[in-house]
Amino acid sequence: MAADALSIIPGAVLRNLSDKLYEKRKNAALEIEGIVKQLATAGEHEKISAVISLLISDFTYSPQANHRKQGGLIGLAAVTVGLTSEAAQHLEQIVPPVLSSFLDQDSRVRYYACEALYNIAKVVRGDFIIYFNKIFDALCKLSADSDANVQSAAHLLDRLVKDIVTESDQFSIEEFIPLLRERMNVLNPYVRQFLVGWITVLDSVPDIDMLGFLPDFLDGLFNMLSDSSHEIRQQADAALSEFLQEIKNSPNVDYGRMAEILVRRAGSTDEFTRLTSITWINEFVKLGGEQLVPYYADILGAILPCISDEEEKIRVVARETNEELRAIKADPAEGFDIGAILSIGKRELNSEHEATRIEALHWFSTLLVRYRAEFLAYLNDIFDPLLNALSDPSDAVVLLVLEVHACIAEESHHFHHLVSYLIRTFHNNHVLLEKRGALIVRRLCVLLGAEKVYREFSTILENEIDLDFASIMVQALNLILLTSTELGELRSLLKKSLVDSCGKDLFQSLYASWRHSPMATISLCLLAQAYSHASCVIQSLGEEDINVKFLVQLDKLIRLLETPVFAYLRLQLLEPGKHTWLLKTLYGLLMLLPQQSAAFKILRTRLKTVPFSENIKRTSSANPYSQILQVTEDGNRNQVTDSAINFPSLLLQFENMQQQHRNHLKDQLQSRKSASAATLSQEIQRYEEAHSSSLSEISRLPSGAPPKGIS
Repeated sequence: MAADALSIIPGAVLRNLSDKLYEKRKNAALEIEGIVKQLATAGEHEKISAVISLLISDFTYSPQANHRKQGGLIGLAAVTVGLTSEAAQHLEQIVPPVLSSFLDQDSRVRYYACEALYNIAKVVRGDFIIYFNKIFDALCKLSADSDANVQSAAHLLDRLVKDIVTESDQFSIEEFIPLLRERMNVLNPYVRQFLVGWITVLDSVPDIDMLGFLPDFLDGLFNMLSDSSHEIRQQADAALSEFLQEIKNSPNVDYGRMAEILVRRAGSTDEFTRLTSITWINEFVKLGGEQLVPYYADILGAILPCISDEEEKIRVVARETNEELRAIKADPAEGFDIGAILSIGKRELNSEHEATRIEALHWFSTLLVRYRAEFLAYLNDIFDPLLNALSDPSDAVVLLVLEVHACIAEESHHFHHLVSYLIRTFHNNHVLLEKRGALIVRRLCVLLGAEKVYREFSTILENEIDLDFASIMVQALNLILLTSTELGELRSLLKKSLVDSCGKDLFQSLYASWRHSPMATISLCLLAQAYSHASCVIQSLGEEDINVKFLVQLDKLIRLLETPVFAYLRLQLLEPGKHTWLLKTLYGLLMLLPQQSAAFKILRTRLKTVPFSENIKRTSSANPYSQILQVTEDGNRNQVTDSAINFPSLLLQFENMQQQHRNHLKDQLQSRKSASAATLSQEIQRYEEAHSSSLSEISRLPSGAPPKGIS
């Protein structure tokens, strides 16, 4: 066949085909073109194949660079031009060697390969679509070629190929997408520009459904948003914006596969990528409907962290998306995974950002209201994290946690668990009790009812084995009771303790644990207007009960007596004849206070304003307390009857509890003494051991000889 070709093409033409002079090469190519044209007209296709084979073997695959770049490639292009409309049947011979030349080490060979394929493509147009994937792959590599001239030639060829593809009806997008997907992860900026350019062009062709294959290369486009080149970022963003617009206008979109990509990209370290991802997610939530139900948890997992993003634009879109998602009422029977949503919420409760933790709790509230039964089925997994969240440094978070707990606590056993946990937490963290105790208790009272909450606290604290903590906790609850506006109704009920069965029951319920603290007990009696019992409690106090802690609590109570909460008590002082035991109680408190203290002066000043009437027999104008002791029995008969409550029994309970506290205090002191004695004994023993060796050494010395180191 080679011999046939040599007989067809003169030797001089073949020599000139690889000549250094351009004119000779050009003329040789024209002669080959003319020869092939004559052969094609005569139908001599076998001879044409022989000519092509000769050009390939002797030139295109020649070890000599000049033959490859000037002879073979120019010759193959000339053959194609000569064939014109009949070139398609010879493309199988012509195109592969040209494509192989794209990989040549010599940049000039690669340049002429681009030129040759450009000329071939101009002739055959759509007929070479069958080689598109191979040509695309070659162009992809050439777009990043190290030689600028090769890049320029490749760009010209690329534009021509794009024109051919857009006008062809034989292009197979299904065969092309796997190749595109494979190339999308390339990091080279020139290749990225090349790929985005092709995606944009193909998307512009009405007959090519690029949107249907978007999930295959969407991740690659998002990856380009963080490219160091501003131009590439702009091109990728423009392509994504166009696809998003198409999604809005298309009735058939595969939201699911793309949602997975968007969720992953929403966690990108690149700000622009996060913003674009969250913007897409926002549109998907609005448009996706039922398709996105199985992906709600993943989407929520992407949204919640973005709510606390440093970039305001991202925060705004994330919040809007979160609200849109929460507004959708999905059906668990249709794939809505409540457990997965709760798992995301549980994870985000540990977020370092307050805004994210708050939104996670809003989700807990929403799910609890809409799907209570399903929510409670997962309670074992999330109850402890919700309890731990009560120690959150943010007040806003704690208040929301309490709302969730209040909703859960509609079941009595959950309510008991909640209060028990709070007491245990306060026991382990006194700082939390001091700083957050009032906030937590007050909010619970609003959400669940003050009486219910206080009764439960009292019931649990009644049997608290740590007596010191029980006293501290009761004092804290008592202070909240006396100062919080939210507990106004509870105070009003306690005021009726002597005349109302509900008030009496509440008083006795609280008394069971309030007896851990003398001052809390006295305060409770003052609220309940059980003044006679308050006086008895004061009289029962022993020397060891009146310590610094007691006086601090007494100081607080005296100051509280001047607040609006005890306005009724101060008004009762206008009728001392009717409220003998109140006066005796207040004077009893006065006698316990150091005279130089501010509380003593406050209470004494208040008592001086009491208007003692003429019917009170005064024995000494200088001793108001003696006046109280001699009040006529008329005043006593006006005292509200308190026979409904067994106060002697309560006093005995109080005294027993205080005796337990005294014994506990003695045990503590004894333990400290024992520990101090043991420590002293250990110190003596160590001292003796340290000096025993020196003493034994001295005892072994001859008489009159000094120890070592002593002269």
